Amino acid sequence: MSRLDVRKTYKLYIGGKFPRSESGRSYPALGSDGEVLARVARASRKDLRDAVRIARGAQPGWAGATAYNRGQVIYRIAETLEDRTGTFVEQLMDLGATRAQATREVADTVDLIVWYAGWSDKFAQVLGNLNPVAGPFFNISTPEPTGVVGVVAPEEPALFGLAGAVIPVLVPGNTTVVLAAESAPMPAITFAEVLATSDVPGGVVNILTGSKDELIPWLADHMDVDAIDAGGAAPDQVDRIQEGAVHNVKRTVLPGEWPLRSPYRIAAFTETKTVWHPKGQ
Repeated sequence: MSRLDVRKTYKLYIGGKFPRSESGRSYPALGSDGEVLARVARASRKDLRDAVRIARGAQPGWAGATAYNRGQVIYRIAETLEDRTGTFVEQLMDLGATRAQATREVADTVDLIVWYAGWSDKFAQVLGNLNPVAGPFFNISTPEPTGVVGVVAPEEPALFGLAGAVIPVLVPGNTTVVLAAESAPMPAITFAEVLATSDVPGGVVNILTGSKDELIPWLADHMDVDAIDAGGAAPDQVDRIQEGAVHNVKRTVLPGEWPLRSPYRIAAFTETKTVWHPKGQ
């Protein structure tokens, strides 16, 4: 007896849950041959506002965790992602990769996440320092998280590019609202399923699928977004991000400014606090 496959409904990822878009809209996710692979949620302006609000609420708790604990959680993401290698390989092949290329990308993504996990309790020693000053004072500079960071994920590589943009934002204690690759949304939502089962607190990462042209202006103008990684934005979208960033002086990382594997991607989303303290007698 024949049966129909149960097709997955691809939703948004906000606050550790998988809601549909409040607008009820969706759009087709296409394979490299133009075949409709699935329909995914098309996020609205309200979905983005909800995601920013939830990210703001989650940020103090994530920043307040020890660096060692954040590293453990990030390492757990790598473990869970590796367990789902087969699913990601199939999705990347649907996008046109060969099996060998897809397998390599998944392995590289796991290794990248492990690499960033190792930085979580070390970056402060590299980026911070004890400054020499004239006088009986200690002068110490330490990095702190910027806050809520918007991420415009690259269109390709769909999985490695997503992880390389999101994970370094998390390392110092930021939370994030991610605009997934518009042309390759399925790996992003499957990555959200990895996050949901990897001890990542709800609201730390929020992933929206939909039109970047529609969502980027609202992300750029939002006064409670502290920084934006524009790595996956087209040139006209980058201009719009920079225009919106002026309103509350958002820090903006431009496409190609840093490689996906670099401690400077961590530094890009930190602020430096300098403290003076008397040495005593």
